[in-house]
Amino acid sequence: MNKAFKEFETDRLKLIPTSLEDAAYVLKIMNTPKWHQYIGDRGIHTLTDASTYIKNHMLPLLERRGFSNYTMILKSNGEKIGSCGLYDREKIEGIDIGFALLPEYERKGYGFEAATKILETARDVFNISKLSAITTTANKASQLLIEKLGMTYKETIKWDHEELMLYVIHF
Repeated sequence: MNKAFKEFETDRLKLIPTSLEDAAYVLKIMNTPKWHQYIGDRGIHTLTDASTYIKNHMLPLLERRGFSNYTMILKSNGEKIGSCGLYDREKIEGIDIGFALLPEYERKGYGFEAATKILETARDVFNISKLSAITTTANKASQLLIEKLGMTYKETIKWDHEELMLYVIHF
């Protein structure tokens, strides 16, 4: 990446725009059982696949909008533990927030900590007035986190062959 993009911090985390240097981490998280169950298999099975995905899906959004996927990094040891970001998906009106954690870092508050910072960033840095979130009906943990962020269920939408719950928040 040629230009500097915004990075963010919380008490325990650094949120750094995902880059090609994160290919091994992206390969790992996109092949966890919960990723496959709740998000789906994106066909990322090698480091080359992960690099190509970052190059074709994450970096263009970052270049175009100034935000994208952020890799969550523990301040204490530099470990990459999850992702949280802002996305501009074709099937959703406006910008949405998404998050995922490696299994060993779930249920420790990291998802809420990162998502709260990204939500605040959407409002205060990127001047987004409405933010959406989507999740499967089966992903209760995601629903709880989204609701804890202050987002409200709006409707169920059809996404390919799946029904997803759409949440929104207005700033």
